[in-house]
Amino acid sequence: MDTLLIDGSRPLRGAIPISGAKNASLPILMATIVAPGEHRLANVPELVDTSSMLSLLGRIGCPSLVGAQTRIDTTRVAFCEAPYDLVRKMRASVLALGPLLARCGEAHVSLPGGCAIGMRPIDQHLKALEALGCRFELEGGYVHGRVDQLRGAEFRFDVVSVTGTENVLMAAVVAEGTTVLENAAAEPEVEDLARFLNACGARIEGAGTSRIVVHGVSSLRASPTAHAILPDRIEAGTYLVAGVITRGDVRCENMRPNDVAPLLDVLRAAGARVECGPDWVSAGAEGRVNAVDVETAPHPGFPTDMQAQVMALLSFAKGTSRIKETIFENRFMHAAELLRLGAQISIEGNVATVTGQPQLSGATVMATDLRASASLVLAGLAAQGRTEVLRLYHLDRGYERLVEKLAAVGASVERGQEGRPRFAAPAVA
Repeated sequence: MDTLLIDGSRPLRGAIPISGAKNASLPILMATIVAPGEHRLANVPELVDTSSMLSLLGRIGCPSLVGAQTRIDTTRVAFCEAPYDLVRKMRASVLALGPLLARCGEAHVSLPGGCAIGMRPIDQHLKALEALGCRFELEGGYVHGRVDQLRGAEFRFDVVSVTGTENVLMAAVVAEGTTVLENAAAEPEVEDLARFLNACGARIEGAGTSRIVVHGVSSLRASPTAHAILPDRIEAGTYLVAGVITRGDVRCENMRPNDVAPLLDVLRAAGARVECGPDWVSAGAEGRVNAVDVETAPHPGFPTDMQAQVMALLSFAKGTSRIKETIFENRFMHAAELLRLGAQISIEGNVATVTGQPQLSGATVMATDLRASASLVLAGLAAQGRTEVLRLYHLDRGYERLVEKLAAVGASVERGQEGRPRFAAPAVA
């Protein structure tokens, strides 16, 4: 199994191009089911998760071709099942539920897997789709859904759910009548999904706000023009933190600065150097940043997907910081691994108290989920000595060409094999 070997304490300096957003690509790939025809998507990142989603599309009869543009032919849907052997690899596979119900009138989707960062139930998905006329049974680890006619409805989410909003959105576009979603997710990725669906003939208003109105149409069709996936704000945020934590200066290009505004506010409050242009942001620091308190929240608040990376940064800060996690109940698992590097972190409920240290030391650490992996890489880049990150497959789910991009700005990183010697043998006299 691959590991990542990092020799730390090297300031990172230079530019990194940002890839397409994983969390926008996955729902848009599923949304192609609702609009029969050949789709062309640009800026789809080459990740394990996008590959898994394309495999799922292939399994139900929609072949794809990956190149400069990703082409997907959804003219025919042969099966309406998302089986366990594919769904278990990532939670986003549950996004097949809404599109299959819209296209086929039935769907059989295995309960999802993915990162172990909390319960993340799909009750909001089911409640919203039931409001549109769907019926569900849970049996043998599968959700079995059926619908005779999707009908517009008013629905208010009990809690903000990004994938729940996306799932019902993909069904509501072909429902009879108008659907109004209240307390909907306002993330940029939801807005990008709406742009794609509208290009296919949907009539969606208000995406990017907490109130989305969908005027149902009889059918959609593949757009004649390619849709470009928006840049990945979490990837960009991770590399911006890399510039600050290593006391260097990293410039992220081909991105949307407004999408990372909550992170930039935290970096500025901590005393980091931040500059912005129309499609780029740079961030760095001369020395240790200052402690700052952070609380995660649905967009436009501070994203939970950047919480782990900022915890790594604050492990080096001057003073004591508090991080409050309000989205997932089990998203501090990276803290135990940061302790192995010498961080001082205590957890009480959903609050982590981080007492910054002048320096951390390299060690062998194990990733527990995607963003936890990124936090360990960041800490390793700044720590003294060598850090080995195990379970590298988590990173491959969400960061395209990570080693290549980090090496381009001066990092000493390489992929290795678990179990190989980690330190050079002493010379023989």
